[in-house]
Amino acid sequence: MELSDFNYNLPQELIAQDPLEDRAASRLMVLHRNTGEIEHRHFREIVNYLRPGDCLVINDTKVIPARLIGAKEETGAKIEVLLLTRKENNVWETLVKPGKKCPVGTVISFGDGLLRGTVIDKTEDGNRFIQFEYEGIFEEILDRLGQMPLPPYIKHQLKDKNRYQTVYAEHDGSAAAPTAGLHFTKELLEQIRQMGVDIVHVTLHVGLGTFRPVKENEIEKHKMHSEFYIVTQDAADRINRTKASGGRVICVGTTSCRTVESAADEDGIVHAKSAWTSIYIYPGYRFKVLDCLITNFHLPESTLIMLVSALAGREQILHAYNVAVQERYRFFSFGDAMLIL
Repeated sequence: MELSDFNYNLPQELIAQDPLEDRAASRLMVLHRNTGEIEHRHFREIVNYLRPGDCLVINDTKVIPARLIGAKEETGAKIEVLLLTRKENNVWETLVKPGKKCPVGTVISFGDGLLRGTVIDKTEDGNRFIQFEYEGIFEEILDRLGQMPLPPYIKHQLKDKNRYQTVYAEHDGSAAAPTAGLHFTKELLEQIRQMGVDIVHVTLHVGLGTFRPVKENEIEKHKMHSEFYIVTQDAADRINRTKASGGRVICVGTTSCRTVESAADEDGIVHAKSAWTSIYIYPGYRFKVLDCLITNFHLPESTLIMLVSALAGREQILHAYNVAVQERYRFFSFGDAMLIL
């Protein structure tokens, strides 16, 4: 398959720049993949499509304010640092702009010296390893100095940091939000729980590779970035119990989907694991665990549109996206949602 097979025409004005005040007020496209039928709803109506005995899998990762603006101590030149992965206590793999100005040995100061970072190494693809020095607790300093690392297509400043977090975000570690979960409120989750739907937490720390464009024309040649995930024994048991009793496993977002599919064996049994995954799901993939998916509308030619195409069929997904454009749905991270049944 070629990259252009996953392209569609999206008017720029449909890229949502701000989150809705009411999370659950976003629109919901329901796609029945067996019949191709499309329904237009609002997100809080998702309860009409859930059944007692189903299992809703949510990713409880928390986005850290990973974008730091600093200055080179030598020259005062402005440097932007994006924290990607913690390697050791004070060493992070980062994305630095402009990278050319930051060879090994460069010292960067943030917040008038509250935090200092030294570039100690670089990766093949140009990322920098930075060793940080500070007094106090790193997370508290980061909370004070850092900004939310919004995707490059969002140009507006985020007024409330919490709007780029799910209401169930718990474990620090993501450079981007698992955005399908942004539509849930605590009240809606409680209503779903009261219906007899099991809500299971998994964790996958979302990396910035999510936004990296696919450069290979033959999509099979694309190499996925690695992300760290955790599935506890309790979560694995509850997902397996759902499958055994004939319930559906409904993943909230592509990250939850990639987590359960990574943790499952060939027979579809989910195992407790803490590991790195670079699972790449595109048409032809056989889903071992997931039955249904709640997701947002994804970028053209992205690995995420390939994943939903693997579930519902490329032509059916592209048709649904064209309908979404005609109906003026809002796209991407702060946009509307899709339920694939």
